[in-house]
Amino acid sequence: MTFGEKLFKLRKEKGFSQEALAEKLNTTRQAISKWENGQGYPETEKLLMIGNIFGVSMDYLLKDTSEQSNETEAGYYVSKEMAEGFLLSSKKMARYTSFGLFFIALAFIPYFIFNQDPTNYLIPTIIFGTIGVGCLASTSFLEEDQYKILKQEPLLFDEKYLQELNIRYENRKKKYAIFMIVGFASFAMGFFPIGLEKKNIISADFLTPYFPISIGLMAVGIYILTHTSTILDGYKLLAKNELYTNRLRFKLRKKVRQKVDEL
Repeated sequence: MTFGEKLFKLRKEKGFSQEALAEKLNTTRQAISKWENGQGYPETEKLLMIGNIFGVSMDYLLKDTSEQSNETEAGYYVSKEMAEGFLLSSKKMARYTSFGLFFIALAFIPYFIFNQDPTNYLIPTIIFGTIGVGCLASTSFLEEDQYKILKQEPLLFDEKYLQELNIRYENRKKKYAIFMIVGFASFAMGFFPIGLEKKNIISADFLTPYFPISIGLMAVGIYILTHTSTILDGYKLLAKNELYTNRLRFKLRKKVRQKVDEL
């Protein structure tokens, strides 16, 4: 079977019209028709997208064989548009996650400001806590389904774009290193008085008035660390995907999904 015959067969098996497949590939119906009639081949990016859509290897698509090879293309092709959309989504997730943890941390401040009197501290604590939990809960709705597969499969990129991603990732790491240091210092400064009180090094009576400031510093530290690390993780997932997919947690999740699919 030629490439055109395979494309026609795969399209029919999926129940796609030429217009529907053209829309998925961001091309025209005429282009699909030409490929199926043996009048040329799609460009490499489109070939990889076809492989992703139909779950077949490049080897199967390009060789004149009738059976699909057992050696499949080892990865899910990610276009530049999809990668950039994922990075924007990661920034949005970082914002909501960090704000959620920030407000949850702030929820402890009224307890000390209002001298541990529940009639005064309860309402502001509930307000801060509700805002924080709401921000965290909203992240489950913000995560778009189209990007979930990027965390489930090894990824393939255009080589030039992958080099660009690596450069951007390294630049982000250098830029965010300062923020990470500031965030860690803020958290440590806030935790230090609380640690002194817990170890009975300094009396609680002396330190308690400073606890709201300490908690505020810890909240700022948590916000900075969460925001920067979440964005960096998004870049790392793409630019250093081999490291990500070699982690034990990734391999275990993949095995579990395979077992579930088999059932």
